[in-house]
Amino acid sequence: MKLSVYIDGGSRGNPGEVGIGVYFPGVVRIAEYLGTGTNNYAEYSALLEALRFAVFMRCQELRVFADSELVVKQIKGEYQVKNEGIRLLHNSALRWIELIPQFSIEHVRREDNKEADRLANLAMDSRRNSMKWEGAHT
Repeated sequence: MKLSVYIDGGSRGNPGEVGIGVYFPGVVRIAEYLGTGTNNYAEYSALLEALRFAVFMRCQELRVFADSELVVKQIKGEYQVKNEGIRLLHNSALRWIELIPQFSIEHVRREDNKEADRLANLAMDSRRNSMKWEGAHT
């Protein structure tokens, strides 16, 4: 199975209330409220949610689109991970990535990531989690 996913994490304050949005077009929309954290924590949490879902779906090829240049470049090994808390999330993401035969992550402009951003804001606004399936699934 090949999947594409758009991810976004946000915090209102840094640290502040955190929400994530994970959008697999034609498959599922996930909005998750995570309590209090930093923006980088939110961005990595969105990536981890996408990776876990892809592995659960037995995805063989995953394309991730994120508007966090920091996360994209850290996952690609272009930037160092200096914060210990973020390093734990980064290492966890790398372990999940190993379970997906073909993986890529690309930086997109914020305006090209509107649905994931909307979902992250929905989570922060409602302080609730939601998952909405779309289309047919196997």
